[in-house]
Amino acid sequence: MDETRHERIRAAVAAIPEGRVATYGDVAAEVGETSARLVGRVLREDGSDLPWHRVLRADGSSAPQILDEQHARLRAEGVEIRDGRVVLANHRVASGWIS
Repeated sequence: MDETRHERIRAAVAAIPEGRVATYGDVAAEVGETSARLVGRVLREDGSDLPWHRVLRADGSSAPQILDEQHARLRAEGVEIRDGRVVLANHRVASGWIS
C-alpha cells in the first residue's frame, strides 16, 4: 500500500470525535477505499497512537482479543454498549467527518 492511502486512513481515524464511532467500512468509504480490511490492517500495524477503539465491526461489535479494552475506553467516553455491541444508531459518526 502506498503511503498516501495509509496516511488518509490514519487521518480519518484520528478525526473520529470522542464519544463517536465508525465502522471499518465507514472509514474505508470516507477515504475512498473499497476494503474495510485495509483499515483493519493499518490499525493493526500502525494504529497504537490513534483512537483505534472508536473503529468497530459493521454490526457494532468488537474483535474478541480487544473487546475488554475497547469497551472500557468507549464507556469512558460515554458510548452506550448494549448486548456486547455499540449502539451505532446513537454514536455513529456522520459521513463526511473529515471533509
